[in-house]
Amino acid sequence: MGLVLRAENLAKRFRSGDADLTVFSGLSLHVDEGERLAIIGPSGTGKSTLLHLLGLLDRPSAGRIFLNGDDVTSLSDSNLASVRNRLMGFVWQMNTLLLEFTALENVMMPLLVRGTSKKSAEDEAQQRLAEVGLSARAHHRPGELSGGEQQRVALARALVTRPRILLADEPTGNLDEHTGEEVMSLLEDTHRTHNLTTVLVTHNPAFSARCHRILRLEAGVLSPWRLVEEAQKAD
Repeated sequence: MGLVLRAENLAKRFRSGDADLTVFSGLSLHVDEGERLAIIGPSGTGKSTLLHLLGLLDRPSAGRIFLNGDDVTSLSDSNLASVRNRLMGFVWQMNTLLLEFTALENVMMPLLVRGTSKKSAEDEAQQRLAEVGLSARAHHRPGELSGGEQQRVALARALVTRPRILLADEPTGNLDEHTGEEVMSLLEDTHRTHNLTTVLVTHNPAFSARCHRILRLEAGVLSPWRLVEEAQKAD
């Protein structure tokens, strides 16, 4: 196994009134091929901001991001969009499904954006919906689906492009405990069956404990969680 995703000295600043607000600076991390990495920490510390940077949805104020050893930090917006479409899948707390389209059409969308034929996109989308147990709901719109079903559609959409990296931001945050467990188990299953590398942001300690490694982001510092726990116990 080798490195899939690496970030060096990342910083993110936002303009707030007349001053710059620094969310974090000097953050570095790596994610190995096949790894399930959890990022935890208090609300408002920049976990989602970090995930957006790793997912090439936003640009860092400083630092560099590497995919498969290639520096992608300075790619054009169109090239970044192409990289995301080819290599990455996303599942968010708010599933961002398009309400006017059916589950099948939502899952087809990333392939249609890529230029895949409608027939091929539909066939692939049907397979991914079957994988998440929603073949019978393919022609329902999001408003006709439960919260758990909507998240499963979102996962099918994330998988339809056959990505190498899955980024999930609080994917169970809006679900009840039972449904959240179902979605998390499905994420674990698809991680294995699709040979994914997964980065998960979560507040749920039970879910983070099921990952290979845990990093905690707090006060602008990213630390291995077990080392943090050991330091706290020593105090």
